[in-house]
Amino acid sequence: MTNVVEGFGQAVAELGRVTGRLDEKQITGFIEAVARAKRIFLIGVGREGLSTRAFTMRLMHLGKEAHWIWDDTTPAIGSGDLLIATSGSGQIGHIDYVFDQAAAAGADTAVVTGDPSGRTARKAKTLLWVPAAVYKGNADVVASSQPMGNLFEQSLLILFDQIVIALAQRLGVSKDSMSARHRNVE
Repeated sequence: MTNVVEGFGQAVAELGRVTGRLDEKQITGFIEAVARAKRIFLIGVGREGLSTRAFTMRLMHLGKEAHWIWDDTTPAIGSGDLLIATSGSGQIGHIDYVFDQAAAAGADTAVVTGDPSGRTARKAKTLLWVPAAVYKGNADVVASSQPMGNLFEQSLLILFDQIVIALAQRLGVSKDSMSARHRNVE
């Protein structure tokens, strides 16, 4: 039987190696794209989609108009808007299709990926490479003892949280004002 505590420590060590390979200029460019967007639309699938959906929620808490592509209430996208596509391999078919539709409608585009050579990733105006093992990825990334894209998905959640903290500082948004936007009907 696997020692869970050892496995946890190994996962944390892997996250540390990912941190050491992140590109601060890419992160800054991503933050700038989010800050200047009129509205932000986000898409992702599977567990990386869950990390991206959590980021969508925090963008709303920051006071940004943020929409999850799959929600029935998501409006039309257009000029001045930003599509953020999370695509571990950089080439997930239906994400690529949505990406192309958003670009054709005049939206800016950003891709957060574990493989910048994927077809969707190559088309992005703003690219944020998270060099962590992903499912079906081919890039030179931090290898993982964990299955499939666990390391990428964990990295996304933590990185997105840190980006929200940086955006809050940049936009002058306090923790109290973020908390005031939290759903109050639960």
